Amino acid sequence: MSNATHLELIHSYRHMYRALLRGVQFSKPARYVARDQLREAYRNGKPSNFDSRKIERTLVFLDGAARETGLEHKILKNLLLTRGHFTMHARSNPSRRTQKYYEQPSTLNAADIQRTAFIHYDMTLAMLNDSMGLCLR
Repeated sequence: MSNATHLELIHSYRHMYRALLRGVQFSKPARYVARDQLREAYRNGKPSNFDSRKIERTLVFLDGAARETGLEHKILKNLLLTRGHFTMHARSNPSRRTQKYYEQPSTLNAADIQRTAFIHYDMTLAMLNDSMGLCLR
């Protein structure tokens, strides 16, 4: 890890954003979720946590997602789909149609199930980042 200058942070943000857009092939719901996640990471992250090697590896991963619809593309697509699902439900109450989907027996609460699922999602993403040296969020 190194101390990054302001210019290095701006360049890495732009490179990541372009690579994300190419990785999701500019699809509408995924590009907005990716943009929001990237903004949050760069706005709330500490410049001391900047790791150029992780960013380079992430750019290579995103380039692989953009080149062909292989494993990298499927991983990226599913990560953004899951994140978008959780963000959508966090912003508003589920509609009537999705409420039927989430109806559970009285012992289980839908909010608890979603919270647990999101915890598992974050842990899986953290393990993926650690094992591959990436900085996906």
